[in-house]
Formats: sequence, structure tokens, C-alpha cells
Amino acid sequence: MFHHVTVLKNEAVEGLHIKPDGVYVDCTLGGAGHSLEIAWRLGPEGLLIAFDQDDAALDHARQRLAGAADKVKLVRSNFRYLERELKRIPRALKDGRPQVDGILFDLGVSSPQLDEADRGFSYNHDAELDMRMDRTSPLTAKDIVNEWSEQEIADILFEYGEEKFARRIAAKIAAARAEAPIETTGRLVELIKEAIPAAARRTGPHPAKRSFQALRIAVNDELGAFEEALEQTIRCLAPGGRVAVITFHSLEDRICKQTFAKYVGKCTCPPDFPLCVCNPAGIVKLINRKPIEAGAKELEENPRARSAKLRIAEKLPS
Repeated sequence: MFHHVTVLKNEAVEGLHIKPDGVYVDCTLGGAGHSLEIAWRLGPEGLLIAFDQDDAALDHARQRLAGAADKVKLVRSNFRYLERELKRIPRALKDGRPQVDGILFDLGVSSPQLDEADRGFSYNHDAELDMRMDRTSPLTAKDIVNEWSEQEIADILFEYGEEKFARRIAAKIAAARAEAPIETTGRLVELIKEAIPAAARRTGPHPAKRSFQALRIAVNDELGAFEEALEQTIRCLAPGGRVAVITFHSLEDRICKQTFAKYVGKCTCPPDFPLCVCNPAGIVKLINRKPIEAGAKELEENPRARSAKLRIAEKLPS
């Protein structure tokens, strides 16, 4: 059963300012919650292009979006190939290059992937170490845990998981795999718990949460893919088009914030000028300077929304 609770659905879709005849891209189809909301707002001339690299998500979406099949095109691809895939869709092109009216990112792993034991994402279920969003990809969490150097493992746990016991966990993993390969999530959880001091295990989230997050990000090169896709997004938006990005991790949010800032015009007026008179030539403008976060009602219904942040930017006329 593919069940997914969509985070910040109304805020993100409202932020795109859907035009009934526009062309929109959902880079993270997932449970199709955002896609369904966008499709409902499109008229007969509108088009939604939805990306996902997970076959289960695509199969589920075909059923959920069946009523709007004539205005939805599903693309099985990582969104890091956004520009390449859009070039293959005539409706997304203007003067031979992609120019769409809105692009949405809802980052992070979908609830079904977290909850399905056999995907290897969860520290609450014993399963083979996998963590691939695209099951055709060659790299798995098992490969990283058993083949990467102790230093490399410590680095990803610290950088992607912000795990302060990264070195201790990496050392424990290295010692254990010298005796026998680490093949399951259950075994990895045991080693992580053994590496973290008992006092630290008694407070905060599950002791394996940060390490599992870090491995998932590394397996799927999530940060690299997002950075590439966001740069392409700026090029692929038509003037007046908007990009809405929902992040769940501080590193993702930092990439989004810094990328948007790079394309916002910088005022060069002296600091004592009361008003800007230089008219900085930016490529995008920020719709919200501070990220939008989930309200109390959504947090009560879906605790996973607690770390979600929504940023929106609009492409300016050239």
C-alpha cells in the first residue's frame, strides 16, 4: 500500500500561481499529493510533467492521476536530468529551449519508502541494507558500509547526518566488518547503538536516525542532484514562472537559499541611501524572504512536517 502524507501541499501549490493553460513540473512525484493538486487546477490546455525514479511511486501515481491522465506526463528519471528530459517534451519548449510556468521540489524520502521494511531505509525494521530510491542504481548502503574507508564513512555521517559521534560509529563499523560483512539494517543499528554512549542514547531521537539519514543522502547523491537540478530550474523557467522548494534538511535548505541568493539582484547603493536607485538586474526575486513552515494543525496530523521549509522564487523578465 503506497500511502504518503503530503507536506505543505496548499502553501506550495498556491505559491506556484497556477495558470489553467500553463506547463508545470513536479520534480518529486512521490505520493502524487502535490501533482494531484496541480492537475486539478489545470484546464484542458494545461500540462503537468511529473518526475520520479521509483517504479512503485510511478505505478501508484498512474492510478491516482487517472482522472487527469490527458494533462499529465510521467517521466521516470532523476530530477538532476530535468533540462534534458524537458527538451524531449514539445509542450515544455519555447524557441527550442525549456520554458515552463512552474517547478516544484518536495525533497527527502517519501513516507512509503521509509515505512516499507524491504527498502532498507528504516532503522525500525530489519532488512537488507539498500536505501536506493532508484533500484536500478548500482550503489547501495551495504556497499558504503562494507567498502568505503573508515574516514569516508565518518565524513558522511558528520556532514550529512550532523552526527557528533561519527568517528566512533565509523570505527565500530570498520571493526565489525573485519569479522563479517554488515548486511542488514538491524545489524547496523546494533553497531550504532554500541558506539554511542549510553547517556546520549537515553535522550533525543532514535540513536540511528542521523546515520541512516546520512547514508540515504550519500547512496542517492541527493545534495548533488538537487544542486544541479536547481541551477537548471532557473534556466527552464519562463519569465514570471515560479519555483517552490520544500526541504527537510539544513543542507538542502542552505543549497536552496544560496542558489536563490546568487540570482537575486544585489543593490550597490551606498548604505546611507534611504531608497534603492540602482535597480539591480537580478534573474529571480524572492516571494518569501523567510521560509514558510507547517502550521500547528499540520504538525499535529503529520509530525514529519516539523523540519519542512518552503522557499519560493519567481523568474524576472529578461
